[in-house]
Amino acid sequence: MNNKIVRWGIVTTGRITHTFIKDIALVSNAEVIAVAARSGDNARAFAKTYGIPNAYEGYDKLFNDPNVDAVYIASPHTLHVQQAMSALQAGKHVLCEKPVTTSEHDLNVLISIAKQNNCFFMEAMWTYFLPAIQQAQRWVEEGRIGKLLHVRADFGYPLEYDPNRREYDYELAGGCLYDMGIYPVALDYLFHKEFIKPIITKYSRAPNGVEDDVVWHIDYGDSHASLHTSFKAKLPNVAHIIGTEGHIVIDEFFRAKQATLFVLDDEVDSFTDDRLGSGFEFQIAHACDCILQGIIQSNVVTFDASLHCQRMISALRSPDTQS
Repeated sequence: MNNKIVRWGIVTTGRITHTFIKDIALVSNAEVIAVAARSGDNARAFAKTYGIPNAYEGYDKLFNDPNVDAVYIASPHTLHVQQAMSALQAGKHVLCEKPVTTSEHDLNVLISIAKQNNCFFMEAMWTYFLPAIQQAQRWVEEGRIGKLLHVRADFGYPLEYDPNRREYDYELAGGCLYDMGIYPVALDYLFHKEFIKPIITKYSRAPNGVEDDVVWHIDYGDSHASLHTSFKAKLPNVAHIIGTEGHIVIDEFFRAKQATLFVLDDEVDSFTDDRLGSGFEFQIAHACDCILQGIIQSNVVTFDASLHCQRMISALRSPDTQS
């Protein structure tokens, strides 16, 4: 590996990979040199569009390319574990889209393989790297809102029901919790590290049985969280971090550009980032820095953070929790 540049390969050519490749152009120590897809035609068309030198039909050729240092995996949820496992066993560093797996067990297996092969491995929770989110964390750590009382967050967009659509496909771990609910779960973890079993206040299912609207509450004792995700409606998609002395509002927190600090009704501080891309560039730069430094676990999206999200979503999907 070039000690100054990480050479990336991209797994699949879906919508989110277009965002990734546009934002990676803003990262000085990264370049994309290969793309793979089930369809060779799709891989070649994607490579031609973005000037990528190598296009592969099937993924093993990408994993075995000696010039590829790291892979970005953006396939449907249930394919992540096998693809990440194959990449790590081939000695590739891995940045894998959320949810990185669909079970805590599978995630622990991948973490173990990453450690055995001395490979960097991270869930692509890009929200954690957004400057506005990190500013909100600093305000809380600095005591600007006083004692934390309440985290409120929701994320939802209406998606027309189609059992064959990826988001609703039961065989592909469809449902709003993995697809959109992981964002409020992950945000809450930034402020509440403890796992407490959630209390469901609403659980709606699509005709094929996957969840399409879930509201839940978590009582942490001195503070609590109220979270919501939905395929049935456009939610405000806003996070509120509420304390005894003030509160923080983060509009569209999953892709936040701005955070605002209030004391009572008065805006006392605000932050707006000046990013040039969509926001993926921050996590890509972090991954590259870790890889070039020989670090296998991110200090931002830690293994514990990803394991917590798996544990929480499994609890939310549990019949015991829903009753």
